[in-house]
Amino acid sequence: MIIRVLHEGQFEVDTAAVDELNRLDDALQGAVDGEDDGAFSAAVRALAERVRSVGTPLPLDDLRPSDAVVPHPDATREEVRGLLHEDGVIPG
Repeated sequence: MIIRVLHEGQFEVDTAAVDELNRLDDALQGAVDGEDDGAFSAAVRALAERVRSVGTPLPLDDLRPSDAVVPHPDATREEVRGLLHEDGVIPG
Protein backbone atom coordinates (compact mmCIF):
# COMPACT_ATOMS: atom_id res chain seq x y z
CA MET A 1 0.00 0.00 0.00
CA ILE A 2 1.28 3.47 -0.88
CA ILE A 3 0.50 6.19 1.66
CA ARG A 4 1.31 9.85 1.12
CA VAL A 5 2.08 12.08 4.07
CA LEU A 6 1.21 15.53 2.78
CA HIS A 7 4.19 17.86 2.34
CA GLU A 8 6.61 14.96 2.93
CA GLY A 9 6.29 12.24 0.32
CA GLN A 10 5.09 8.70 -0.20
CA PHE A 11 5.78 5.59 1.84
CA GLU A 12 5.29 1.96 0.92
CA VAL A 13 3.53 0.31 3.86
CA ASP A 14 3.05 -3.41 4.34
CA THR A 15 -0.64 -4.32 4.53
CA ALA A 16 0.06 -5.95 7.90
CA ALA A 17 0.24 -2.43 9.38
CA VAL A 18 -3.17 -1.37 8.07
CA ASP A 19 -5.14 -2.44 11.16
CA GLU A 20 -2.89 -0.38 13.43
CA LEU A 21 -3.05 2.59 11.07
CA ASN A 22 -6.85 2.28 10.98
CA ARG A 23 -6.94 2.51 14.79
CA LEU A 24 -4.85 5.69 14.65
CA ASP A 25 -7.07 6.95 11.84
CA ASP A 26 -10.17 6.32 13.99
CA ALA A 27 -8.58 8.27 16.85
CA LEU A 28 -7.84 11.14 14.47
CA GLN A 29 -11.38 11.13 13.15
CA GLY A 30 -12.73 11.31 16.70
CA ALA A 31 -10.30 14.09 17.58
CA VAL A 32 -11.36 16.14 14.56
CA ASP A 33 -14.93 16.11 15.86
CA GLY A 34 -13.92 16.71 19.48
CA GLU A 35 -13.11 19.92 21.29
CA ASP A 36 -9.72 18.87 22.70
CA ASP A 37 -6.94 20.57 20.71
CA GLY A 38 -4.28 18.54 22.52
CA ALA A 39 -5.93 15.25 21.54
CA PHE A 40 -6.24 16.45 17.95
CA SER A 41 -2.56 17.47 17.73
CA ALA A 42 -1.46 14.18 19.27
CA ALA A 43 -3.65 12.13 16.92
CA VAL A 44 -2.53 13.84 13.72
CA ARG A 45 1.15 13.52 14.75
CA ALA A 46 0.76 9.88 15.78
CA LEU A 47 -0.72 8.85 12.43
CA ALA A 48 1.98 10.56 10.35
CA GLU A 49 4.77 9.30 12.62
CA ARG A 50 3.51 5.72 12.44
CA VAL A 51 3.29 5.80 8.64
CA ARG A 52 6.91 7.01 8.61
CA SER A 53 8.05 4.34 11.06
CA VAL A 54 6.38 1.35 9.38
CA GLY A 55 6.78 2.57 5.81
CA THR A 56 9.67 2.74 3.41
CA PRO A 57 10.11 6.15 1.79
CA LEU A 58 9.70 6.09 -1.98
CA PRO A 59 11.99 8.10 -4.25
CA LEU A 60 10.59 11.47 -5.30
CA ASP A 61 10.53 10.35 -8.94
CA ASP A 62 8.32 7.33 -8.11
CA LEU A 63 4.96 8.48 -9.49
CA ARG A 64 2.75 5.59 -8.39
CA PRO A 65 -0.64 6.74 -7.14
CA SER A 66 -1.24 6.82 -3.40
CA ASP A 67 -3.79 4.48 -1.85
CA ALA A 68 -4.27 6.90 1.04
CA VAL A 69 -3.25 10.42 2.00
CA VAL A 70 -2.62 11.38 5.60
CA PRO A 71 -2.24 14.92 6.87
CA HIS A 72 1.11 16.42 7.77
CA PRO A 73 1.72 16.66 11.53
CA ASP A 74 1.09 20.43 11.63
CA ALA A 75 -2.24 20.24 9.79
CA THR A 76 -5.19 22.18 11.11
CA ARG A 77 -8.47 20.61 12.06
CA GLU A 78 -10.09 22.12 8.94
CA GLU A 79 -7.37 20.70 6.66
CA VAL A 80 -7.85 17.25 8.18
CA ARG A 81 -11.62 17.50 7.98
CA GLY A 82 -11.22 18.07 4.22
CA LEU A 83 -9.23 14.82 3.88
CA LEU A 84 -11.57 12.61 5.86
CA HIS A 85 -14.00 10.30 4.14
CA GLU A 86 -16.79 8.28 5.66
CA ASP A 87 -14.28 5.59 6.65
CA GLY A 88 -11.34 7.87 7.54
CA VAL A 89 -8.22 8.40 5.48
CA ILE A 90 -6.79 4.87 5.54
CA PRO A 91 -8.83 2.41 3.44
CA GLY A 92 -10.10 -0.55 5.45
